[in-house]
Amino acid sequence: MTEDTWEQFLESCRRGSEQVKKELKEVDMLIQQTSVEVDRFMQTNSRAVARARQIEASFDTMPREDIKAAYDSLIDNQRRLFTMRGQLEKLQSDQKNLTRLDQLYQAILEHAGPGDLDVSQETKHEKFDTPQAMVISIIEAQEQERLRLSRQMHDGPAQALTNLVLQAEICERLFDRDSARAKTELAELKKNVVSAFKAVKGFIFDLRPMMLDDLGLAPTIRRYVEGLSDSGFTGLTLHISGKERRLAQHKEVTIFRVIQTLIHLGRDQDQASNINIVLDIGEDQVTVTIEDNGTGFELDENLSTPDALRLNLPTLRERIEMLGGKITFSSAPGQGLRVNFSLPAEQLSA
Repeated sequence: MTEDTWEQFLESCRRGSEQVKKELKEVDMLIQQTSVEVDRFMQTNSRAVARARQIEASFDTMPREDIKAAYDSLIDNQRRLFTMRGQLEKLQSDQKNLTRLDQLYQAILEHAGPGDLDVSQETKHEKFDTPQAMVISIIEAQEQERLRLSRQMHDGPAQALTNLVLQAEICERLFDRDSARAKTELAELKKNVVSAFKAVKGFIFDLRPMMLDDLGLAPTIRRYVEGLSDSGFTGLTLHISGKERRLAQHKEVTIFRVIQTLIHLGRDQDQASNINIVLDIGEDQVTVTIEDNGTGFELDENLSTPDALRLNLPTLRERIEMLGGKITFSSAPGQGLRVNFSLPAEQLSA
């Protein structure tokens, strides 16, 4: 590990810590605001529940319009309360993960010490190439992935299940009073259960696609692209060339995860509407090229620009280089992002 690389690593940690602290301040402020909103909706919901109980006491004499207005108000308030509570839980989860990430950055910087930038290159080699330094790098990547997954879990399956509970409660209230409305709500509930089930299956696939173990890299990537297209992102194109065969498991996992990450970055971070993926399984090496038409960003050779650090491009480079591969990034404002990486294929299983 060269002196420049060590300095870049520490500078990346400092910038990462500054960015995390900034995000923590924003999240803290949003938590305070959302907590106030949750309290307000809880009070409103209490009044709506009390009103509904009053109506129940004189249900036979109460005008139908008043009954409908009261229950519509109750349902609307409960929907909003569930939504705000979900947002608060997400923010609190983000706060916890950001705090852990900031603690990790601080531990790395404290371990480096204030004088480390002035020590000899030999000392830096010894320090960064130790198992401890490698573990720190792996933990940092894991924390970033956990943060992404926690957000995805909350915004997808967790929120969907919360809505299902609310709809079930609505059906329960309507069952004896308005059978037609209850039937409509049940049909909607069934549709949302199917949708939630698909979301959970997609989440499980993202965590660890079983196809990767059973069928290998090429079929899994095809299925992943098809799933994204079915979910509404139709700008993906995939071309696979070469002899499709099973690769060493750790290489299949790495290639799939890097492709998955780059699709996520292109779609959600670079705002791309089209992403082209080319996978070539050659005799000597596996090569992947991914290009999108997103907004693009400033990028230098050392991946030290704010956007490169924010998108964790240095981590992707480390993952590929640790397996003896190479990866290059190309981007500029208005020109999207192009990534090319390859891994040696000599040790791939037949």
